[in-house]
Formats: sequence, C-alpha cells, structure tokens
Amino acid sequence: MNTTIPTFSKNDSLKFFRTLNTRVNNYFKENNIKKTGNWKLHLKAIIMFSLFLTPYFLILALNMPFWLMLLLSIVMGIGMAGVGMNVMHDGNHGSYSNKSWLNKIMGGSIYILAGNVYNWQVQHNVLHHTYTNIHGHDEDLDAGKIIRFTQDAKWHRFHKFQHYYSVFLYGLLTFNWAITTDFRQMKNYLRRKLSYGEPQSPVKLWTVLVITKIIYISIWLALPMILGISWWKVLLGFLVMHYTAGLILSIIFQLAHVVEETANPVPNDEGEIENTWAIHQLYTTANFAPKNKIVNWFTGGLNHQIEHHIFPHISHVHYGKIAEIVKQTAKECNLPYHEFKTMRGAVAAHFRHLKELGQNPAMA
Repeated sequence: MNTTIPTFSKNDSLKFFRTLNTRVNNYFKENNIKKTGNWKLHLKAIIMFSLFLTPYFLILALNMPFWLMLLLSIVMGIGMAGVGMNVMHDGNHGSYSNKSWLNKIMGGSIYILAGNVYNWQVQHNVLHHTYTNIHGHDEDLDAGKIIRFTQDAKWHRFHKFQHYYSVFLYGLLTFNWAITTDFRQMKNYLRRKLSYGEPQSPVKLWTVLVITKIIYISIWLALPMILGISWWKVLLGFLVMHYTAGLILSIIFQLAHVVEETANPVPNDEGEIENTWAIHQLYTTANFAPKNKIVNWFTGGLNHQIEHHIFPHISHVHYGKIAEIVKQTAKECNLPYHEFKTMRGAVAAHFRHLKELGQNPAMA
C-alpha cells in the first residue's frame, strides 16, 4: 500500500457538510431521538445471533443427516453475515449504543466471526472510511493480483475473465480472515504504527490475536470433532458457513464502491485530493435498493452507504430517515448522489465495471 498520506481540500465553498450536519443534528434534536441504536437494533441483534448460533448448537446436540448439517451451515453463514453487518459493524463504529461498554461487547462479536477488533478498526474505520476508493490507501480495493478493482491497479491478461471468476473468490473473504489475513494485517499495521483511538501495546495485540484464534478454532473445529462428528464433515460445514458469509459480505461491500458510477480520485502532485472529505464520499460511494425493506433490514443499512460514510457514528437504523436530508442537500449543492433503485441493478453495474476494468488498458 502507498505510504504517502493524501490530504483533502479544506475549501468547501458550497458549505455542503456544514449545512448537512446542521440539518441532520436538527432532525435528531427536533424528534428527540438518539443517534445510536434503539429497540429495533437490539431485537435484530437477538435475531441475528440466534440465526448464527442456534444451528451450531443443533448440529452439536443432534445426530442428523449430512445434508441437513450442510443446510444448517448455510443458515449459519447467513447469520454470520447478519451479525457482522448489523451488530459488529455498528459496535465498532460506536453507534450501536450510547454506552461504550456495550459498543465494545458488540464490536467484539467479530472474534466469533473469525476477525480481530484492532485490524478491523484500522482497515475499515481508518483506511476505508478516510481514504475511500483511493488506490493504494483504501485496502478494500486491494485484492492482490487476482482482481483488478481500479484503473490504477496493474493489469494482467487473466483480468479479462475477472467478471466471471470474481464471484467464486468473493466467498473466501471470511475464511481468509480466519487463517491468514489477520496475521498479515497486524504485522503491517503495527509496522506502520496505525491505530484507531489510543495506541495499544504490540505485545498485547499479538497476544489477543493468537489467543482468540485458538479459541475460535477450538469452538468451530475442535469441539465438534471431540463430540464425535467426522472431521471431514466438520471441515466441509465450516467451509460452507464461511463461503456463504463471505459471498454475502463481499457482494454487499462491492456494490457501494466498485460500480460504474463511483470515482477513484487520484491525489495531485502535492498529495491533495480535489474535494473536501465529505464531498469526496459523494463521488466515491453509492446506495442501492433504498426502498427495499428486506435489503435494508438484513444488510444493516449498508445499502445506505452514502449516509454511513458521511455519518459513521450514527446507527444504521436511522439511515432511511436522514437519507432524504442528504439527498436534498447534495442536490442543492449540485453534487452527485449515486443511487441504484434495485439491488439487481447495482449487481449488474458491479460486474459490468469489473468487465471494463478487465480489458487491456493499452487497447481500451
């Protein structure tokens, strides 16, 4: 990743963010509601954890046919993605609750999803939310050599087929968390002295990482084998669970930033991005299926990525209400507000964009 840190313009002649921030704050004040989660989020947390963990306990407790075990593994994967998008995500942004200890607990749910709090907060809260869609700084755009997400990434001949094979690789996201990504990220982030909040002791961070990985493997792999489930059934069920969750999470993530309409701004010779940070989010982010209640509920409001990127400390349960404020303010300032009316439209735009990025740039 690029180590030269870009800066954002401070010239907001449109007064976009000042106006928007005032309007959003007035919305919460006039309606006498908190910006954090409410009973709807707490109920959803119970549902998502149940969807994730109940099948696991059923598999451990009951002697069931293998096909049913695999079906329950798919359900666990759906629940795993649901916990990540609805509970862990808000918790690590400090928006689940106005109580910091509860945010810490909910954010810590990432440990049973195969991840790590420190790595997530640096990669997501710091790098992705600050340098959204900037090649070399936003790690969400870094898929190694195998997938080309931006025009600035090096092109290889096999990228011509990436709009076909990428979807099969997307399912490996959380599986990679479990076995390699966290170790690589922690080594890299500590070397670069990156942190979210107060810096922590490297010894403590490495200790937490190793211990939580051991506990994770013990719960999801060792315990079922000890209780008599064949090792190959356990491994296959584990892979199916992760593949389901990884596929859901990857596609949701990509629809917000790697589509035809979103930009990949490049810093100028002085390392400055053309727009202010808030306006930058409008150019680099897209919403999808904003009126689809099922998508909105299950994805934890991640279909309202514009609102989330500008106001990451506001819980997703409020995005539907403040979206009209953001959209209207952007319109008044003659700024973009990228939005796909349906999820199908966003998926199609993503894979069309992958196909475009897969073409030989020298011939394009």
